[in-house]
Amino acid sequence: MTDLIAPSSTPASTHGYVLTLSCADQPGIVHAVSGSLLDAGCNITDSQQYGNPDTGTFFMRVAVETTTSFSKLREHLQMVADRFELKWTLHRAGTPIRTLIMASKAAHCLNDLLFLQRSGTLPVEIPAIVSNHKDLEPLAEFYGIPFYYIPVTPETKASAEEALLELVAELGVELVVLARYMQVLSDDLCQRLAGKAINIHHSFLPSFKGAKPYHQAHARGVKIIGATAHYVTAVLDEGPIIEQEVIRVDHGHSVEKFVSMGRAVEARTLAQAVQWHAEHRVLLDGHRTVVFD
Repeated sequence: MTDLIAPSSTPASTHGYVLTLSCADQPGIVHAVSGSLLDAGCNITDSQQYGNPDTGTFFMRVAVETTTSFSKLREHLQMVADRFELKWTLHRAGTPIRTLIMASKAAHCLNDLLFLQRSGTLPVEIPAIVSNHKDLEPLAEFYGIPFYYIPVTPETKASAEEALLELVAELGVELVVLARYMQVLSDDLCQRLAGKAINIHHSFLPSFKGAKPYHQAHARGVKIIGATAHYVTAVLDEGPIIEQEVIRVDHGHSVEKFVSMGRAVEARTLAQAVQWHAEHRVLLDGHRTVVFD
């Protein structure tokens, strides 16, 4: 007698997704979103919400695991989105975002990002490094990342920015990071990269904007210095802030000491902001941000 063995069915693979949304604050949003995810066969692994009492805007980030496809999950969520007029995005969890890094001559922020990406700590893919100088080309070669030298002068600024935008489109770049890129972007470029470009400024904004902030801070005799990672906007150093960090200084420290002490803070602050953005933890709230930890 021959045993009959039922063919084994291969279990459907589980996918992770991250849903981010904002809308006018109103009753029933969390219940509706959670219910829709449940109906779609999702297991919620993390959920965070915030309602801004000043603007009446509600924000939410939900991480789920499910065997449901991306397109099917979007169909389920669209009904809730229409009902509550959501601004929403569904992301595939764990997918590195394609990130172009721009830097001029200082290497510390760039090197930190490259090291963290290679070590698997930073969930980004870096298809290119762009600079207006050639000083950092050896660092790019060390990490095996294509280096693009795009010089910028008052006469060539417009063509240089157009070359950058062409590169962004060609490489499918989702995020541009200014890792001590010492050029002011035009208003048009800032608008075209709105919400997709992060800058590191070497001061604790809103204090000491513009050039040589360490020199400004030293001249004022400050007791703390810091760094601010923010989204790029047309108004210099006033974009929505993502992350900040400070360290103590005293009257005995020279400007050169300020600069030296500040490098590590700049690198950490920028890397943290990039990580939060890449993990879809940052939602824009006008001139501010909501950052879910």
